[in-house]
Amino acid sequence: MNVQVLSDQVLLNHYLSGDRSAISKLIERHSRRVKDYIHMMVKDCDVADDIFQETFIKAVRVIDEGRYTDNGKFLSWILRIAHNQVIDHFRAQRQNKSVSEAEAGYDVLGTLKLSERTVEDSMVCEQIERDVRALVELLPSEQREVVIMRYFSGLSFKEIAEQTDVSINTALGRMRYALINLRRMIKEKNLILS
Repeated sequence: MNVQVLSDQVLLNHYLSGDRSAISKLIERHSRRVKDYIHMMVKDCDVADDIFQETFIKAVRVIDEGRYTDNGKFLSWILRIAHNQVIDHFRAQRQNKSVSEAEAGYDVLGTLKLSERTVEDSMVCEQIERDVRALVELLPSEQREVVIMRYFSGLSFKEIAEQTDVSINTALGRMRYALINLRRMIKEKNLILS
């Protein structure tokens, strides 16, 4: 039987029935797209290869545990796992180093335009960074994803739309609502971000 005409679900069924080579064929089918996505996000070949391996290890584990439910969108599902692995990578990096203003996303709110920093300024900036990151984590998942992809990963709205499988207008709308929600939360919590 020709592997190219087998659907992802058929290959998954073959794998679950004991054909261990079927998962290799499935991974091979989608490897280029997943690798390209990861590399575009992390911009480092070695890190991208590690995340790629972690992505498919996690996917196989979920499949083996019977937690994968096919909805005809295996590629979207595997890209979502890859995206989460990339976010985990950036979180781990963030914990190991300080974050610059641009990476922290201060441009989201159009504040903090300091030319020289004193010790006090640095302490204030660190607090603002923690506050902004905490607020971003409170956003609905679709809005949080767009903010992270735009301001922490530096993707264009076109790239965000392609990666999340939505239109550019939807990505822009999610960003708009994210900014509205961030401003509302800042006002409700009486935060001063300057």
